[in-house]
Amino acid sequence: MNETISLITNHRSVRSYTDEPVPGDDIRRAVEAGRMASTSSATQSYCLLHITRPGERQALAELCGPQQHIAACGAFFIVCGDTRRHRLLARRAGLRYDARLEAFLLAVIDATLFAQNLVLAFESMGYGICYIGGLRSNLPRIDRLLEIPEGIYPLYGLCVGVPAERPAERPRLNTECVLFEDRYPSDEHILRLADEYDARAPDWSARMVRKFTEPRRTDVGPYYRAKGADFA
Repeated sequence: MNETISLITNHRSVRSYTDEPVPGDDIRRAVEAGRMASTSSATQSYCLLHITRPGERQALAELCGPQQHIAACGAFFIVCGDTRRHRLLARRAGLRYDARLEAFLLAVIDATLFAQNLVLAFESMGYGICYIGGLRSNLPRIDRLLEIPEGIYPLYGLCVGVPAERPAERPRLNTECVLFEDRYPSDEHILRLADEYDARAPDWSARMVRKFTEPRRTDVGPYYRAKGADFA
């Protein structure tokens, strides 16, 4: 165990914060660390919206859940895939932007690599964080609220602040459930590992069945298409 691995394994999602703000210098340091994440061919297809207006923070708290910690945390961000700068460069060169599904995937991957670096930087400074997937529950309304331009894909929110709680550890899948040598194992093996995990995380299998057997957030695909994503 070293300091970096210890930091990673001590991660918790924090949903209760003190009222202390996150200083701008700390935000800048975290972003500078985040941008050193790997990126495909230096595309750097991401951006980070720092939402500072209290009224907009409260509106987002309602639209994302409600999740009041969005309004209460020291700083709130939206992690976005960013294809707009590439579109502008193509337009300036007199060419048509036409990158299709690959460009969307690059934006999602790059933004997520950046976000995880960003989170580790914040946690190394003693802050707590919570990713907010509920951002995708009302994307059209959030788009109108924040006037998001074409080519920007809001992916998830991020709460950052001084923790007012120490949440209990939530068990993860065993290493044997995700690390396989050379080939993916048999279906029977996967189901046996899932049953073993249920012993430590009761009802996990049933929750996954409920989560993935009915459509959710069905407006997400049409929203991203409306912002310029091409899934062809």
